[in-house]
Amino acid sequence: MSNLIPVWIDTDTGVDDAFALVSAFKLPGIEIVGMSAVAGNVEIEKTFRNARNVTSLCGREDIKIYKGAEKPLLVPLHPAYAVHGEDGLGGAVIPESKAPVEAKSAYDALYEKAKELNGELTVAAVGPLTNIAITLYKYPDITRYIKELVIMGGSIGVGGNTTITSEFNIYADPHAAQTVFKSGLKITMFGLDVTMKAVLNREELESLKEVDNPVSKFCYESSNAPTSLYKMLGLGDVLCLHDTCPLAYLSDPTLFSGKMAGVYVETQSEISLGRTVSDLYVRRDEYFDHNAMVMLEVDRDRIAKLVIDTFKAY
Repeated sequence: MSNLIPVWIDTDTGVDDAFALVSAFKLPGIEIVGMSAVAGNVEIEKTFRNARNVTSLCGREDIKIYKGAEKPLLVPLHPAYAVHGEDGLGGAVIPESKAPVEAKSAYDALYEKAKELNGELTVAAVGPLTNIAITLYKYPDITRYIKELVIMGGSIGVGGNTTITSEFNIYADPHAAQTVFKSGLKITMFGLDVTMKAVLNREELESLKEVDNPVSKFCYESSNAPTSLYKMLGLGDVLCLHDTCPLAYLSDPTLFSGKMAGVYVETQSEISLGRTVSDLYVRRDEYFDHNAMVMLEVDRDRIAKLVIDTFKAY
């Protein structure tokens, strides 16, 4: 029996998702056993195509990818073109996947894989949580079959990146996120508190040009749009590895540290819709059950090296 952790990735494939996928296929200790696409950074037809094409570029057309939700549960879809470009990949062009298009829905496929692995499946959700919420509604017993859910989303102490209070993935579908945080699943959360610290600097990004393979070339080209935005926002000439964090954690948990806390999602307020509300800094057990491990710190140098090493492995 394999000692690798079986991982299902749910993604709205934009630039940082693409970096996460490229790394995930080469990270030690984990095995990607399935993927699903959700609308978020761009529309579902684009995220589905991008997930298929990036996976194909990495030589992993054996991994089946399923189409999920085309819109959030209750709110309109607001794509992040400013960060990821109209196509979701910052204008970088890669070949079309020749893998067969899977007809099964993301919800059915995820449930079947979770049951097949009998409680050993870890799910990494790096986009809006719509697919996960719909699967929970359709198959409530899936909570028995998912070992851990690691998510990129939310923010506890540093504000938002979409509104003043709210991070994109949670804001994109706050009702789905609230469903997930109240589900009873074992959740490990990688919000902006930690993902904004997990960056590749300009020197590291330039080193991708020295790696002579199509994967590194694609990642370098697709990084231009978000790095320009980060620079304009005063964050420096860096690329945040938001979606890579949960997958790197599964490969090497010692990269991160955090605390258990209660985390729930604001779904009613006009000015703080999508905010992840937490008792992390003021522990009040009578208000919140501690339902999530909230990651707060990352070893920046080690995660950068890990990611660069995965590119070199192609």
